[in-house]
Amino acid sequence: MAVEWRERLHAYLGGSARTLDVVPRAVGGVADHVHLLIDLRATHRLADVMRDIKRTSSAWVHETVNDKEFAWQDGYGAFTVSASMLETVKQYIARQEEHHRKKTFQEEYVEMLRKSGVEYDERYLW
Repeated sequence: MAVEWRERLHAYLGGSARTLDVVPRAVGGVADHVHLLIDLRATHRLADVMRDIKRTSSAWVHETVNDKEFAWQDGYGAFTVSASMLETVKQYIARQEEHHRKKTFQEEYVEMLRKSGVEYDERYLW
């Protein structure tokens, strides 16, 4: 995601979430990934929400930015966040540029998995 249109994409992602009746609390990221902090309703299926957000935002990038090569990866990572950690996570998302001067996306993701107690096989992550 080019820096020239990244902020507009983040705004679009928030709007796309709202059209699905999802509450976006924070959206941010860097060239190779985004973070969405969202509130889902009990009636939402995460897979459907992510599919729809990816589909509409890909179309937006293709049409508005004219980047026909843009595509999201097949999967996504999803973690629950306790109410007591919302502000911390919002700040973390807001500081992505600074954060990724120190860590790669791969390092960040593996750290999230470990901190969350998620078992994984690195052969299937990338």
